[in-house]
Amino acid sequence: MKRYLLSALTLTLLASLSHAADTAQSQPAAAAPRSGVDVQYIDAGVRAQDDFFAHLNGQWLKTTEIPADKSSWGSFAKLRDDTLPQLRAIVEAAQQAGQGGGAKAGAAAAEQQKIGDLYASYMDEKRLDALGAKPLAGEFSRIRALRDKKAIPALVAHLAQIGVAAPYAIYIGQDARASTRYAVYVSQSGLGMPDRDYYLDAKLAEVKAKYQLHVEKMLALAGGKRAGADAKAVVALETALAQVQWTKVENRDPVKRYNKVALAQLDALTPGYDLRGGMAAAGVAAKVDYVIASQPSYLGALQKIVEQTDLATWQAYFEWQLLRSYAPYLSSDFADAHFAFYGTTITGVTAQPPRWKRGVAAVEGALGEAVGKLYVARHFPAERKARMETLVRNLMLAYRQSIDTLDWMSPETKREAQAKLAKFTPKIGYPSKWRDYGALAIARGELVGNMMRAADFGYKRQLNKLGMPVDREEWGMTPQTVNAYYSSTMNEIVFPASILQPPFFDAGADDAVNYGAIGAVIGHEISHGFDDKGSQSDGDGNLRDWWGAQDRKNFAAKADALVRQYSRYSPLPGYQVNGELTLGENIADNSGLAVAYKAYRLSLGGQDAPVIDGLSGDQRFYMGFGQVWRSKMREPQQIVQIKSDPHAPGQFRANGTVVNQPGFYDAFDVKEGDKMYLAPERRVIIW
Repeated sequence: MKRYLLSALTLTLLASLSHAADTAQSQPAAAAPRSGVDVQYIDAGVRAQDDFFAHLNGQWLKTTEIPADKSSWGSFAKLRDDTLPQLRAIVEAAQQAGQGGGAKAGAAAAEQQKIGDLYASYMDEKRLDALGAKPLAGEFSRIRALRDKKAIPALVAHLAQIGVAAPYAIYIGQDARASTRYAVYVSQSGLGMPDRDYYLDAKLAEVKAKYQLHVEKMLALAGGKRAGADAKAVVALETALAQVQWTKVENRDPVKRYNKVALAQLDALTPGYDLRGGMAAAGVAAKVDYVIASQPSYLGALQKIVEQTDLATWQAYFEWQLLRSYAPYLSSDFADAHFAFYGTTITGVTAQPPRWKRGVAAVEGALGEAVGKLYVARHFPAERKARMETLVRNLMLAYRQSIDTLDWMSPETKREAQAKLAKFTPKIGYPSKWRDYGALAIARGELVGNMMRAADFGYKRQLNKLGMPVDREEWGMTPQTVNAYYSSTMNEIVFPASILQPPFFDAGADDAVNYGAIGAVIGHEISHGFDDKGSQSDGDGNLRDWWGAQDRKNFAAKADALVRQYSRYSPLPGYQVNGELTLGENIADNSGLAVAYKAYRLSLGGQDAPVIDGLSGDQRFYMGFGQVWRSKMREPQQIVQIKSDPHAPGQFRANGTVVNQPGFYDAFDVKEGDKMYLAPERRVIIW
């Protein structure tokens, strides 16, 4: 195949043909299939064989500015931003409908009333400015009433119920070794910056210094008399916590994170700190006889930190965490200071999003599925779900066939892999059962109270799961979320309605670009069931080693090669991609695209794909994948991603994946000497 190049002449010709078709007065011909490739963004000055990402997205990269209220911009962010006006229309309609006051009859009307009242509470900035920090007065009093560090476990339990971070988190989830029941997990928490490295990495010392000034400012705004000294003590305390916390890479190991501890043995885990009493105060001790400690060494070290830190510092720490959690819902001085650090210093954003966007986000956080129900009714056609179901079936078929042909997996392990794949549950668009918000009280004019009640509602909803059958109809994302996920304990793949739009899914485009885009997303999520973490769970969602020893060794060798490949990438001077942290996502990208390509070829039924816009089907397939990762990111946000995000930056998700795909070399005639060329023996091919 000739080397691919789309010239300016070709683009001009396509534009003139389009104009002629639009203006023709004769009987119109049948519409030609549309490629779905954003050819206007192609940079003909960069060869696909040298930098596929820059070639495909170069004009966009040159001409697009990141919006002032965004830390990054690209396919995901734009689609999310395009969805926000639709959500705004929903919540503002609910706000207008509730202006008359009084709950209307019917559950649906009651939910809309809550949506409208919560949004109205957020938008009443004049009232919030008049209140200042008063809505938190009761919580400040609770913290300041501490007279002994022995009361800290009960305070942590209370703060968990209202959504305030503490040195450890208590949450409910499926037991990773007994997935038919719920269990209580205790996990490290309580840092005010994105990752422990922000406290320990010398390159980020300036950010840490600004963080201390921010803590001081917030404590002073709340009336603190010794805000400077308290802020210094708080940052020192958080630094001590960071030093004993597990790294993001260590936390990727699901077996090491599963540490079952009987309630009666909790005292031995944290001698001197009444963690067992904290579980009782949290309401879980009466419902379980064990907890799962995610980082037991951290909990042991925490006990010593509690012992060595004076009570006044702990009080300042909890006041700060309360302010950090609720600043966006207080007066403008608190909200603006919160943005100045977390928006500008941490992510590089120069302007706050308009208040209506923040209001929509607050409503979604509290009443996400209530909004989602209205969103789906207005914006998610049934035919889109049906076509997605077909794509999922084709991807599952391609995986089944791929497993059978693997040369590195034994027959016994292949049978286990097929058994797991057969138990996958796909969820598309929206839940079959919507969440009931009847127990959540929302009142106009009580924003902080509303957000606290929403946090408490969510906490009690989780608490009530203990002792109950696992709800396999539950979703972990709302339908309006532009994302997708795989759950190892549920063994399910979930695709919310909002991601089923261009450039991920284009109902009017030829199948090639859809298989490269949403098909690769589907394949990506399926692959998580077989990545270095997901592969440690079986088809029922239980941690179990179902691999033969040699199979695991073969898989580990391929994984190690991916770690080395991605660790060579550097999006910023002095910062490398963490190949170990991003391993699971890199496995999923590479495996998902490989299987999506097989599914696409199967969908052709042995026929040749049409040439559209001068592009072959295989070219459109890989371009569909590459344009999904079109993105730009502010430098501070890029550092956040490198330190804390298990995903590689977009340009490496595109280029780093296609260089391992044999079909890419054929589609674009990539040869030795080209910058995108990787010798066959160095390509990592898993599926």
